[in-house]
Amino acid sequence: MYPEGSVLISMGNTKVLCNATVEENLPRWLRHGKFRHGWVTAEYAMLPRSTQERNNRETLTPKGRTQEIKRLIARSLRGAVDLEKLGERQIVVDCDVIQADGGTRTAAITGGYVALALAIRRLEHKNLVPPGVIKQAVAAVSVGLVNGKAVLDLDYEMDLAADVDLNVVMTSDGRYVEVQGTAEGQPFSRGALNAMLLLAEMGISQLLTLQNEALARARI
Repeated sequence: MYPEGSVLISMGNTKVLCNATVEENLPRWLRHGKFRHGWVTAEYAMLPRSTQERNNRETLTPKGRTQEIKRLIARSLRGAVDLEKLGERQIVVDCDVIQADGGTRTAAITGGYVALALAIRRLEHKNLVPPGVIKQAVAAVSVGLVNGKAVLDLDYEMDLAADVDLNVVMTSDGRYVEVQGTAEGQPFSRGALNAMLLLAEMGISQLLTLQNEALARARI
């Protein structure tokens, strides 16, 4: 009830709480820059019992994986926003995994976009920003090769068995923000990559529709 934008996204058994906070100031490094514009950043964390066994909280120094994921989320969400129209303010999107069963980073991006869009909608309603701050929607999904077959939105067990793990982030106008792919064993072919990207595009198209439906139902 408190954040400017708040979303609970569920993708299978993976559940991520995404909260967007509007701050009427800029990061110090941007505040004194020659070109002033808004900024979108993100934080990511997995709660201790989001996994089968308890993980310690990352309090002082986040793990390298956590740092990498939060940078991915932030890059992806900035791809949706016209930072100049946002003005001299920052939006922080906190993504907290409350239950993990694979694909937490892609769920965080997909839910984080909706939380971000809700926060910007509040700014528009207050006439604090002009229309058009959101340039296009952004969504993400995981895909992989399991026993030689492309599979969409891998859960934890399938991820363990996958020969290839691929995370795909795309905009609603059909462009890629980021593609992260790794062969867990044998290298994979261009044909396999094309099959996974096609499947990812189909999944992201469905997610974009769900994002629009969620935003249409939301009340500000």
